[in-house]
Amino acid sequence: MTARPAPSEPSEPSGTPPQSVRIDASTAAEPAGTAPSRRRWLYGAAGLAAAVGGGGWAWQAWRQEQAAALAAQAALWQQSFATPEGGALDLQAWRGQPLVLNFWATWCPPCVAELPLLSRFSRENAANGWQVLGIAVDQAAAVRAFLTRVPVDFPVALAPQGGVALSRSLGNLAGGLPFTVVFGADGQVRHRKMGQVTPQDLQGWLALR
Repeated sequence: MTARPAPSEPSEPSGTPPQSVRIDASTAAEPAGTAPSRRRWLYGAAGLAAAVGGGGWAWQAWRQEQAAALAAQAALWQQSFATPEGGALDLQAWRGQPLVLNFWATWCPPCVAELPLLSRFSRENAANGWQVLGIAVDQAAAVRAFLTRVPVDFPVALAPQGGVALSRSLGNLAGGLPFTVVFGADGQVRHRKMGQVTPQDLQGWLALR
């Protein structure tokens, strides 16, 4: 089953100055009498310079993305959530052991369909240090009523307002549900899954601790 979008950037105006200047070898000025081999060398040097410049920009963009991802992970462990029972859950207490963090909602059919698999994974692997935590992007009353009918074997926290934004910061670019993040014992992201979890997913995640 496919992920469902959770309930909730202008194009560049025409005439925007170009961000780079293209060098056209066919019209570039060349000293009279330049030998063909010299000409090829000049064109090759220009191409190499352009490639190096583009590679540098891509490297900087990648570094910025990595820094943002690491900052989001660090911020996650400082989060505190309410629970359906009215208590509080501090994520810092969950650090140090592998964790399957699942974003879901009661109104999301694929979310509901995968809950039994996550419950079984929690029961069968808790002795080996694995933890499962559900982040419900839903209202407390709806979650309480649902869990009364369909209990699960892992803790559930509530994030009715900032849950989607939190999942986006962890890599959920589409902002859909369900969305699952697997953390290693060191608190770093090992894997992300958009859409309904399968038994094969869970089996493969066991090697990611």
